[in-house]
Amino acid sequence: MYSKVVFIGLVWPEPDTTAAGGRMLQLIRFFLDCSEEVHFASTALHGDYSYPLEDLGVHVHSIELNDPGFDRWIVDIAPDIVVFDRFVIEEQFSWRVRENCPNALRILDTEDLHFLRESRRISLLTKTAQDDRETLDDIALRELASIYRSDLSLIISEAEVKLLTDKFQVPVNMLHYLPFMVSNDGLMDFQSLPSFSERADFMTIGNWKHQPNKDSVHFLKNEIWPLIRSRLPKAQMHIYGAYGSVEKSNLHDPKNGFLIEGWIESKRNAFTSHRLCLAPLRFGAGLKGKLFDALRFGTPSVTTSVGVEGIANPDSWSGFVCDEPEKFVEQAVNLYSDENVWLDAQSRSKQILINRFSQEEFLPKLGNRVAALHEKLNTHRSQNITGALLWHHSAQSTKYLSKWIEAKNKNDNSPNQKPSTN
Repeated sequence: MYSKVVFIGLVWPEPDTTAAGGRMLQLIRFFLDCSEEVHFASTALHGDYSYPLEDLGVHVHSIELNDPGFDRWIVDIAPDIVVFDRFVIEEQFSWRVRENCPNALRILDTEDLHFLRESRRISLLTKTAQDDRETLDDIALRELASIYRSDLSLIISEAEVKLLTDKFQVPVNMLHYLPFMVSNDGLMDFQSLPSFSERADFMTIGNWKHQPNKDSVHFLKNEIWPLIRSRLPKAQMHIYGAYGSVEKSNLHDPKNGFLIEGWIESKRNAFTSHRLCLAPLRFGAGLKGKLFDALRFGTPSVTTSVGVEGIANPDSWSGFVCDEPEKFVEQAVNLYSDENVWLDAQSRSKQILINRFSQEEFLPKLGNRVAALHEKLNTHRSQNITGALLWHHSAQSTKYLSKWIEAKNKNDNSPNQKPSTN
C-alpha cells in the first residue's frame, strides 16, 4: 500500500470522448486500490466531458506552468509515486518533482508514441515510405529523452515496445507493456445484444481533435463511402464524436447518407445499433479505442493495418484488414451483407479480448512491477546511465526556460514595475 500517488495530466480525463481518457481512468482506479490517497492535477481547464474524479475519492488540483508554487505543493503532498500524462507533461514537471521529491517513483504514461504517429502523418502527406524519413526528429528525441528520464514508462502497444527496444535500443527494464484492459466478468454476452438483422447501417466514432480520426473521416467521405453507397444505396454512415461542430457543417450530407451525429452519451448504443464499424485509419499509433470498443460491443469492423496494430493479427481480426480502398469497400460490403460472415467475425471479438487484454492478467503484473521498482529505486536509477546524462545540468533546457519565464513573470507583476512608455 502506497501513501500518496499524484497524477499530472495534460488534460482532465474524458473517458466518454477519448480512448486516452479511458486509459487514464483505468490507471487512476488501479492506484486508488493500492494507495491511501490519489491526487490529480492539471494546467488545463475542465471541459464539458471531464470525468468527475472527486466522485471516486480523488483529490483534484489546478496547477500552472512555470510556477514555483508547484514546488511547495508537491512537497506538502510528498507523494510516493508521480505519474506524468504524456511526455510534454514530463518535460514541464519532472525536474520539479525530482528536485523536491527525489525519492518519488516517476512513471511516464506515453498513451501512444507521439513521434511514431507524427512520422506516419508526414509520410502520408509527402507520399514517402516511413523508413525514408529521418526518424530522429525533434519530437522523437524529446519523447525518447522523456522515457530515459523516467523510472518507468507505460507502453500501450506491443508494436511500440518492439520499436523502442529493437530500433532505439531502449532497455526493456525501463518499459512496461500495459494495454487497454477489460475484466473477464465485464465481457458482453453477445447473445443479449441486437442481432445481425436487428442492426442497420455503418458507424464510426472518434474525438475530432485527434488528427488521425479527422483524416480517417475525410478519407471515408471522399474515397470509401461513395463506393459503398453505390453498392448499398439505402445504407447510411453515422459518424459519432465530440468537438465536431465545424466538420458537421462541412461534411454532413444526408442526401448521400453521410451523417455527422456529434457526441453520443452511450458508446454501447452507438456500436450495437449499427451492423458494422468502419475505421480507415491512414496513420496513428498506440491502440485504437474505437476498434477496442467494437470488440467489446460485438460489432465487426473493417480497418487498416494501422488500425489493427497492437490489437490482433490481421488474420484473426473480427472483420477485415485492408489498406487498399477498393478492397476495403469490397470487404465492407461483404461483411455487411452476409450474416454468416458477420457472425464469424463477431465470434472472434471475445477471444481477442480474453487472450490479449485481460485485466486479471495485466493489473497484477503492473502492481508487481511498481512494487519492485519502488523497493529498489536507487539501484534501478544507478543502472540508467543515459538518464543520468540527460539529467546533467547541460541538458536541462526545459528547466532553465521555465525558470526564465518564472523570473520574467515575477518581474512583470512587480508593484515597482514602471509603466511602459511605448
